Amino acid sequence: MSYTLKGRIESRLVSALPALIVAFAIHRWWAVYLVAIMLAVGAALDATVYDRLISYQPAWLAVPLGALELALLYGIMRAIPIHAPLDAALALFALAWLSAQLFAHAALPRLQLTYAEAGGELGRSGVLAAVLVPVLVFIGVGGAYATRAPMIHLHGVVRGPIVVDRAETLVGGTVRGGIVIRSSHVTLRHVTTVGGVNGIDVENATHVMLDHVRVLRAETDGIHVRNSGVMVEHCMVADPAGPWVQGIDISYSIGRPTSMVSGCTVAGVREGIVTHSAEVNVMDNHVLDTTLRGIVLGEMSMDMASGNDVESAQGVGILCLDHSMCQIDHNVVAGTKVDPSGDPARAGVAIEAQYYAQAAVGHNTVIASPGGTKQYSSSTITR
Repeated sequence: MSYTLKGRIESRLVSALPALIVAFAIHRWWAVYLVAIMLAVGAALDATVYDRLISYQPAWLAVPLGALELALLYGIMRAIPIHAPLDAALALFALAWLSAQLFAHAALPRLQLTYAEAGGELGRSGVLAAVLVPVLVFIGVGGAYATRAPMIHLHGVVRGPIVVDRAETLVGGTVRGGIVIRSSHVTLRHVTTVGGVNGIDVENATHVMLDHVRVLRAETDGIHVRNSGVMVEHCMVADPAGPWVQGIDISYSIGRPTSMVSGCTVAGVREGIVTHSAEVNVMDNHVLDTTLRGIVLGEMSMDMASGNDVESAQGVGILCLDHSMCQIDHNVVAGTKVDPSGDPARAGVAIEAQYYAQAAVGHNTVIASPGGTKQYSSSTITR
């Protein structure tokens, strides 16, 4: 089909209505932000690229153009940042993309028989869409900004533990004794915790963001998450208070939104990143010098470990455990050490499936790990 610039923009605005309606219906302001960015990115590409370079647009071209817009959207989402669950954000984009195809190839040609001949222009309906959709987006973005959680700046060293029981954002400072989060829609940004039973403890909450946090001298877990959905980005957990400390533990969160741990460094703990009965994406982390295991995807979890570097783990680098379903790809596991216990399941195994677990493994790099890739106790590894 040969679109005019006006036709491209009018068609885009109309086809965005289903995604915008869903964004309002789920009462998540990040969804409204994403729809607004989708429209801004699409309109900018329409005006500067598509209209100039694509005189005729075949139906198949929607796939690579959609991939381009998704990549730009993801980059902007991470740069701003918009703290949206990755799976939900992808689902919203998929809805918007599918809506665009259905409107362009089925709905709009039926509603306006001259749609193709007019280059996608919609006449009066297009004028209405050009007014209605931006107004709705403006109302949504304005409402999100007006009702955003209060921001509190911490200065210097604060005596803890601090209990957060309302939606708010904490920025900066050092808290001695840890932070306990008991409310949804909480953000910690550039906060350091020193000591405490758990450095950061998240219980029964969703939409919790831990961004550039540092956790030192924790006694049990660096970051302890139960029955919650969290996004942990660019954190550091190190210098544990004892030999039994876990770095990041996200457990018993099935039914909560998918959690994510990305870009973190975890060093010198017993187990680096641990999940139990949860859905977690573990991506692009650096885990080193663990004394039991590097990354554990365990106990009936549905997890992904991708792009991680696991160095100098004692016994096992990455473990898929206990009826879990794991996707393990594009990781680097180096220098996994043989455990003195003599247990063959801990003989420097880089990637392991244990006790009825199912692991899909591919494109990993294993260096100086004598145990290689192993499966035990009725587990399966597929490549």
